[in-house]
Amino acid sequence: MSIGHTLLGLLESGPRHGYDLKRTFDEKFGQDRPLHYGQVYSTMSRLLKNGLVEVDGVESEGGPERKRYAITDAGITDVSQWLDQPEKPEPYLQSTLYTKVVLALLTGRSASGLLDTQRSEHLRLMRILTDRKRKGDLADQLICDHALFHLEADLRWLELTAARLGQLAKVVTP
Repeated sequence: MSIGHTLLGLLESGPRHGYDLKRTFDEKFGQDRPLHYGQVYSTMSRLLKNGLVEVDGVESEGGPERKRYAITDAGITDVSQWLDQPEKPEPYLQSTLYTKVVLALLTGRSASGLLDTQRSEHLRLMRILTDRKRKGDLADQLICDHALFHLEADLRWLELTAARLGQLAKVVTP
């Protein structure tokens, strides 16, 4: 995820302080991985330097200075271009899981056991996500669906690989 583009998009609704940006980001996108304040301010600094935001005001109210940021026309154009560009699908051709299966076969360990353990872990996480989805709002349901669909694809791969372990062992072992 591009944090810079996300913060720029949040600024399109109006100027905000870094604290407000962090809070809104965490509410909308960061439930599982909230932003650190340092990330917000370093990103805003970079966006300011690149002319994508400007300081709309500074308030102190008896505490430290708080800058209010506003998106510039260049920032709006940048967000539009980012939103129009499709994300590159991740083909997972360098899968850690595949590497572990092959190494288990090469070293005489149980690749079947490794696949069973991984299957159990996937199912455990799927149960957690399904429960979260059931209790969540629409946004949470959609993000859980995204994760669940990926886990389902992984489970299909685990089953296929388990069925082909004998063939794979002949190919990868000397």
